Amino acid sequence: MPARPTARRPFLGVLGAVAVAGLTAAGCGSNTLSGDASSSSTTTAASAPAADPALKAMLPQSVQDSGTLRVGTNAEYAPNEFLDGTTVKGMDIDVMNAVGAKLGVKVEFSDASFDSLLTGVASNRYDAAISSFTITAERVAQVNMVQYYNAGTQWVVAKGNPDGIDPDNACGKIVSVQTGTTQSDQDLPARQQACTSAGKPEIQVLSFDSQEDATTALVQGRAAAMLADSPIAAYAVEQTGDKLELAGDVYDSAPYGIVVPKAETGAADAISKALQAMAQDGSYEAALAPWGGQSGAVTEFPVNPAS
Repeated sequence: MPARPTARRPFLGVLGAVAVAGLTAAGCGSNTLSGDASSSSTTTAASAPAADPALKAMLPQSVQDSGTLRVGTNAEYAPNEFLDGTTVKGMDIDVMNAVGAKLGVKVEFSDASFDSLLTGVASNRYDAAISSFTITAERVAQVNMVQYYNAGTQWVVAKGNPDGIDPDNACGKIVSVQTGTTQSDQDLPARQQACTSAGKPEIQVLSFDSQEDATTALVQGRAAAMLADSPIAAYAVEQTGDKLELAGDVYDSAPYGIVVPKAETGAADAISKALQAMAQDGSYEAALAPWGGQSGAVTEFPVNPAS
């Protein structure tokens, strides 16, 4: 649901070095970026599921031959995917690492802008992408999407909610959001229309290419509220100490999907089967747990579920 082109740590302007130390401790694997913004990933022995040769045989021949799965991500959406220096970390990263281990291939991440990832997969620049993508009919028309998680939308406001904002009471307020997300493309436009239809001032949307910048705008008082995927919103509140709080309930829960090219149905099925095996052997939950992601865990991993 997000967008990230450059190598940045999450919320550094707000949190400083203490937060970086915490993020480093929480991360799993070693995913150091090279100069071309790509990263070869590894999974710790404790969490890596055993490889299944039958699943590897379902992958494109080029992936089988190279032993590498090229995965695009937008590493500015903590805690799901972010950069700690030149190391890619996060819940999605750990999930994809474990999927790669189950498939018997090395995962090589490339950091790119969120809105370029679907095109990158469709053009075979990447073999797959994982970046908190909500599964939608529009996206499934372009690519295959394998469900691996559920998340909703959550609003965030300054501590104490001085403007009394909730999702149904934001007309005329400045709201920050990351460009290219479900919140930016669908949620806020619908709310703006509702405001104007009721004769109220339109929500003023402050859009940013990175979630970090959207959160910083709220912390600095340039926005009265921010909305994002529920795990990202909760993480922002946690990492900014006493500066922010959640507003309202989580709503519009929807599945996240790993993206693969439309023609690569075998790869989509292999990833689905890998996730199912991981759910059975415990490595799926192990990938979610360090990031507090268990509440969004799913028990089935369909390809292109109805959305």
